[in-house]
Amino acid sequence: MKIQSKGIANKSAKGEMLDVFFSYIEFEDKQIINNIPDLKNSYQEIIEINWSHKDLDREIESVSDAYLKLHLLSHKLVLPNSINLDGLFSNLPNIVWTNQGSISIEEIENKLNESKINKNDLYIRSIDKFPCLTDYIIPKNVRIADARRVRLGAYLSEGTTIMHEGFVNFNAGTLGPAMIEGRISAGVTVGKNSDIGGGASTMGTLSGGNNTKISIGENCLLGANSGIGISLGDNCIVEAGLYITAGTKITLLNDDESKLVKASEISGIKDMLFLRESTTGKVIAKPNKKTSALNKELHNND
Repeated sequence: MKIQSKGIANKSAKGEMLDVFFSYIEFEDKQIINNIPDLKNSYQEIIEINWSHKDLDREIESVSDAYLKLHLLSHKLVLPNSINLDGLFSNLPNIVWTNQGSISIEEIENKLNESKINKNDLYIRSIDKFPCLTDYIIPKNVRIADARRVRLGAYLSEGTTIMHEGFVNFNAGTLGPAMIEGRISAGVTVGKNSDIGGGASTMGTLSGGNNTKISIGENCLLGANSGIGISLGDNCIVEAGLYITAGTKITLLNDDESKLVKASEISGIKDMLFLRESTTGKVIAKPNKKTSALNKELHNND
């Protein structure tokens, strides 16, 4: 397999690479082709990268490596958790992201001062290693209410709707139409026709010592302000306000029998309803007899 790419790199006054926009990518039989003009700006340069499949499995060694892999994810050419992203944070510089593009941390004070003296038209959106997805790629048939809350490297399938408080990290996303009003952390995938309710969260793998990749199956619902540190199979519901960690003790009810288990022991289970018994405080999992479904009209994002 050959991967051919060409992009425009932005550089600081010292010549340090800040970010790369890959507008031309050939990946197997798929192509993203946009013309790259001749550059007359000394703060930009054209980058060409030609990879084989082995390069997807090696660690990231440069800013251009990092941006190409993030582009491959957001163009949905590779699935989350399918390529090696080791070295991502150590190679990405912290950048000031503005309405005028990427600016080096060392240069932002002068730029801001110039703006105040002159047109006062410089707007700082964030200071981060990652830019917004939509500064580089516009996903098809997707709605994003607040583009600042979706990072480059997010994988968004057609029919996905991300509301104002929804957040999607890099190397994470939706595998079909989905409603996202909560948080999809790094490494987390959400199956088609699932709904992450307002304020709901999923435990990622970037901090806190958690190294287990979490996935949510199809036709699932995380109620408002709920959360999970385990995977869910298809057709599961977690009631509003209930946070299930791997160590949560759950009373599993099935066929008039019950047993006490750690949540990690049933990670990936399907067709279950998780709730907290209001009088005892016990967390209970019982067969889910309801089918969660998205509003098709709401997620027709043509």
